[in-house]
Amino acid sequence: MTGATERPARQPSMTDVARTAGVSAQTVSRTLRDSPNVNPETRKRVLAAVEQLGYRFNNAARVLSSGRSHTIGLVLLQSGGYYSRSAVTAGVEAAAGEEGYAVSIATIARLDTGLMERSLSKLADQGVDGIVIAVPLISVTQKMEDITRDIPTVTLDGSRTASARVLGIDQKEAGRIATRHLLDLGHRQVWHVSGPDEWIEARQRRQGWQECLAAAGVEAPPPLEGDWSPDSGYRQGQVLAMIPDVTAVFAASDEMAFGVIRALREGGRSVPADVSIVSVDDIELAAYCAPPLTTVRQDFYRSGAAAVALLLRQADAGETLVTASLSVRASTAPPRSR
Repeated sequence: MTGATERPARQPSMTDVARTAGVSAQTVSRTLRDSPNVNPETRKRVLAAVEQLGYRFNNAARVLSSGRSHTIGLVLLQSGGYYSRSAVTAGVEAAAGEEGYAVSIATIARLDTGLMERSLSKLADQGVDGIVIAVPLISVTQKMEDITRDIPTVTLDGSRTASARVLGIDQKEAGRIATRHLLDLGHRQVWHVSGPDEWIEARQRRQGWQECLAAAGVEAPPPLEGDWSPDSGYRQGQVLAMIPDVTAVFAASDEMAFGVIRALREGGRSVPADVSIVSVDDIELAAYCAPPLTTVRQDFYRSGAAAVALLLRQADAGETLVTASLSVRASTAPPRSR
């Protein structure tokens, strides 16, 4: 014996309970939240493991006693647009606060199913009463389905699990509105700087652009893909500046449009005298761009607040689409006569 003081034993975790009971951590979480989707035999094993290990989880205990944690989970993408991310967060927090709820935020570094599963599991382990997902579910796994089946979930980008509810504007319609505006001004072709293909919003806006051109009898040029950032818009704008026949561009986001405008100017092309630009989002800076940007409006703050309202109503899975509207400003004009 050395007389050294023994370190206190580590407190058991939810993973320890899951291992002892022979179930997943999600099943332990569902059991502690008294979910009806846990069969009696499994529930008995989990509660026995909790008792055996002396597992204590204050938030879970509070949920069991009150039936609610009064917390809403929010999943965000770290590299997403700064303005949309902050506006959605503000809307969720404001609406949740008015109803007496706190907000727990889980941020993922990139679009990855493993990272999404871990974020959703983290929120489930905290016993949140609902989840708002503000990033696309590029592929849905069984674990995501399980969690969103047990916890009311709203997605804000058009993708969803079987049990989640979708809230947002019709992104295909946004692409059609933007493209139609340029065609109505007299432009005979519209080029497109798209968002990354793994985002369902980007694919839907691109589809709306293609469908609008096809309806007008115009063959769509190859889309130029960006990553939502001004830098990617700038790089694709440099390409567009070298194509003399370009007179109209639909950028899939305001931030990419900012980059396109700068690249066109540096390439000796004036906006809108030489090239008209229209985009999507209508973030606060769009009205202060030079020239002020014509863009399809998305109200991220209101979307975040509306998502909380949907969660608290615990509406059935489905889709709630808001009509898109165009904010016409000085970045678009009829083409010069040739």
